[in-house]
Amino acid sequence: MRRERTGAQFGVELGAGDVATDDGRDQPAAAARHQRRVELMLLLGSGFLVVVGLGWGVFFALNGRWPIVATDTVLVSAGLVTLVLTRRKQLLPAALLLLGTLFVVICGICLLLDLPSAQVPRSTHHFLLPLGACAHLVLRGNRKWVHHAVALVFFAAFLALASTSGGLTSAYALPDSMRTGGTWVNNILSVATLYIVLYVMQADVAARNALEADLRTAIVEGQFTLHYQPQIDEHGDVIGAEALARWTHPQRGMVPPSEFIPLAEQTGLILQLGDWVLKQACAQLVAWNNQPCTAELVLAVNVSARQFRQPDFVAQVLSIVGRSGVPPHRLKLELTESMLVNDVEDIIAKMQSLKAHGVGFSLDDFGTGYSSLAYLKRLPLDQLKIDQAFVRDLLSNPNDAAIARAVVNLGHNLGLHVIAEGVETEGQHAFLSSVGCHAFQGYLFSKPLPVAAFDAYVAQHASAHALV
Repeated sequence: MRRERTGAQFGVELGAGDVATDDGRDQPAAAARHQRRVELMLLLGSGFLVVVGLGWGVFFALNGRWPIVATDTVLVSAGLVTLVLTRRKQLLPAALLLLGTLFVVICGICLLLDLPSAQVPRSTHHFLLPLGACAHLVLRGNRKWVHHAVALVFFAAFLALASTSGGLTSAYALPDSMRTGGTWVNNILSVATLYIVLYVMQADVAARNALEADLRTAIVEGQFTLHYQPQIDEHGDVIGAEALARWTHPQRGMVPPSEFIPLAEQTGLILQLGDWVLKQACAQLVAWNNQPCTAELVLAVNVSARQFRQPDFVAQVLSIVGRSGVPPHRLKLELTESMLVNDVEDIIAKMQSLKAHGVGFSLDDFGTGYSSLAYLKRLPLDQLKIDQAFVRDLLSNPNDAAIARAVVNLGHNLGLHVIAEGVETEGQHAFLSSVGCHAFQGYLFSKPLPVAAFDAYVAQHASAHALV
């Protein structure tokens, strides 16, 4: 199965790096829209560098200010390189080059050329304010220290230059007669830049607020359903499934899980959604009891880190299982490795309590997080999942193949069942089988299915094996 997880999430999975939807081939709509806005801003920024560099270059060339013309040449060159990087989708290098060039050039102009006087104030530093906001927007989604540090550097430089009138006296300082017109140009362009950045920010916030309101309504009105992706053993038998939440919006149609699950986690709505998923999963297990071919299936449910941290989580799960009447051993809770970064002792205690009542556990995303093997041997697990990040390229990447083989061996040595997810080709299936993995999940076998289609899929497999 292709990943749909952003951390520990309930009912969906998303991969590291680029976020994937159900088939792993597209980014979520919100992320795609933001990326398009970032690309547009970088393209506009690169165009701005080229146009401004050429404009001022011609102006200063006509006035014989050749050292300044050299600076304008740097602007033009940086703008062209930024344009090329942006067209190649290398957005982080493009953003850092654009912002770094502008920062150095603006500060240099403020200190060497645009020296304030009683008649004409300094104006070039006004660009630092919208550029700081732009940095905060463009670098969103990168490492926090990059995201915040770059923006804060711009704001700090703006405060320093706006609060002082000093500079470096040199022969290159521009006379007031030349700076008067430039002041108007600088102020108009800086205000226009700030307006564009605020407009993009407002568009992102408005889209998020609208989706959050729709998500709250969807939970109240029951717009969610569960789809089930089969899990297959080495004989081709269906041994279980993974429950995945799906949202059918009245106007927008199917909303990608990669779009609504991160928002649910950020807003706390994941608690209500997770509770609904668990109740629905247990109810479905009870319904499957009445069908011979599904009566022994184990259903895996992804658990949100936020939900697992609730003090009464164990009591909630046991209450849902008890009221539904489902045998606890047929429910399997999937945890992600990233959940083990914090509160490991509390997680282990809760797992042991649930395990004592028969509830099973699977560790998802293994090898992509930060957990220690010392913790792994203490976790009351039943299953390890080979992450699809390693399955995807294991036929072409020796490192991925080695990791997949190591996870299988580790799982067997710890007495754990091992399942590989994201299996899409016969070659991947054959390799995993050859290294001792005997359970699989992925598009090679089936995509996530509505319950009626899943029941038909299981019945068809049962009939086919009965004839063999």
